[in-house]
Amino acid sequence: MREEDIFDRIVSVSWLAWFRPWYQRYREMWLYALFGLGTFLINFFVYSFYTEVVDLGVLIANAIAWVFATLFAFFTNRRWVFISHATGVTAFFLQLGSFCLGRFLTLLVEEWMLYYLIEMLGYHNMTVKFFSQIIVIILNYLISKLIVFRRRK
Repeated sequence: MREEDIFDRIVSVSWLAWFRPWYQRYREMWLYALFGLGTFLINFFVYSFYTEVVDLGVLIANAIAWVFATLFAFFTNRRWVFISHATGVTAFFLQLGSFCLGRFLTLLVEEWMLYYLIEMLGYHNMTVKFFSQIIVIILNYLISKLIVFRRRK
């Protein structure tokens, strides 16, 4: 049994009573969507800053954005979404390593999409970034759910 957290307290206010059953039933999905939005925004705006303001190449800008987004995603997913019970320094770093490896694989997928669609075919930078993030978010959820934060018996 997990202990109550801030999100449980938020949905327990009276005017959110209608939402509480859906939240409790699909808690993991709601929180993944919330923190996924945060991760997306971090990634998108850091990428945008480095490509549009600093005028850095799309692949380097994407790698920098990936670092910020991945760190945010790891700590929020570990703490609130998948509620990891792994304890100890070794378990923490194994989980961090597997999380980063999974995210690195989707970074490679995204880098390929950006390179091919922007550099080779000339599509609009931010449009490609937006749609590539949708694919990456789905892949990241599957990797996190099925591999990184799976419940071990």
